[in-house]
Amino acid sequence: MIDWRRLGRGLVLPILFLALWELLRAAGVLPYETLSQPSLIARATLSALADGTLLYATWQTLEAATLGWAIAGAVAVLAGVLLGLFPPLARMTSLSVEALRPIPSVALIPLSLLVFGFGLRMEVAVVVFAVFWPVLIVTSSGVRGIEPNLLEVGRALKLSVARRIWKLVLPAALPSIAVGLRLGAGIAIVVAVTVEIATNPWGLGYGMINASQSLRADLMFAQLLWIGVVGWGLNVALLRIERRWLAWFWSAREAAR
Repeated sequence: MIDWRRLGRGLVLPILFLALWELLRAAGVLPYETLSQPSLIARATLSALADGTLLYATWQTLEAATLGWAIAGAVAVLAGVLLGLFPPLARMTSLSVEALRPIPSVALIPLSLLVFGFGLRMEVAVVVFAVFWPVLIVTSSGVRGIEPNLLEVGRALKLSVARRIWKLVLPAALPSIAVGLRLGAGIAIVVAVTVEIATNPWGLGYGMINASQSLRADLMFAQLLWIGVVGWGLNVALLRIERRWLAWFWSAREAAR
């Protein structure tokens, strides 16, 4: 359930800011050509929603971000668990990880464009690279933070590596993994929009560039604010899924005992 009282308190400052913006624009203090005004931005948003262009662009951005997030999350969680469980493997790969992790994801745009061309695959590839590292680091840190005695129990019971991971490691590291995946989802949206602004001719980022080049400040701000709304909604949805996922996981494990 949405906490409407908390949401209302959170909307006070944005509403005051938009009201001040509208007043300053009406008074001629702010330039119309570059800043437009909230009433015109709202009208542009409703128009873009009505003709479907904003929803279609949102679908394109979310498609690339979601695919990249899912691929990177699955691979990074598996790799993070293995690196956290086996310190020799972590030491062996530490140089590669520390050398690749600082590379900005946008630096891969030319390479991804060369390999995949324009379109979904190019954008997904850049998102995968950006999301992989934070999820890997958070997951491996969570696994390394597991109580050593818990792992000794698995060895004493002579559990296989797969059963040890499922029965002991994942439940203990699950909160960290969930946080890493939620963090990765936010990064996926940011990187997807960045790729669209820089290169890929589709999605919300490309729509903002088109609006800016057409001197449609109202439409550009409409899409910019819409990205914020989409990001907020995604975070709320992921928080709910995270709580239900954790609750389901623990209840399923208790029922299986």
